[in-house]
Amino acid sequence: MANDTNTDFDRGLNSALGFAIALGIALIILGAIAIARPFFATVAATLFLGIILLVTGIVQIVHSFQTNIRGNFWLKFLAGIVYSLGGLLIMFNPLPSLIALTLVVGITILVSSIFQVILAFELRPAKHWDWVLLSGIFGIILGILIWHQWPENSPWVIGLLLGINLMFDGLWMILFSSSARKALRTI
Repeated sequence: MANDTNTDFDRGLNSALGFAIALGIALIILGAIAIARPFFATVAATLFLGIILLVTGIVQIVHSFQTNIRGNFWLKFLAGIVYSLGGLLIMFNPLPSLIALTLVVGITILVSSIFQVILAFELRPAKHWDWVLLSGIFGIILGILIWHQWPENSPWVIGLLLGINLMFDGLWMILFSSSARKALRTI
């Protein structure tokens, strides 16, 4: 019985690692597309954010009516209105939104890359931990570069730098997951 449990666990882990490899490949492809068309990737990311905020706002408004009996209707309703207006503002004013989004993306890449460097040192004895570190350091550099020429770089920088960051993330996911799969096979 214990052997069956281990086999199920190994299959589940192998499947998860296979998914991580596939995700890494998808990230590399998306990164290459973003690098090839940085302006379109920047506009697409901005419009996607607007759509997400609009949909979130609509859902929040509907939720406020559904949960009216529990109180706080106006807080939920107004939060939904704010989300919806923010989404519409982004969708109908893409250039100012690009400028603001560029700053947010720069901060996001910088902070997440700092955490990735920390993760790399936690993974340190594992094979290919250095790729996680390299990706994190590269992300920190990208975050700093975004800030360096902000806001002049806003129309293209998000697409280009995010594409590069996606490619590095995809690369470390593939390398790290492949090594884990090989190690799992030898056990």
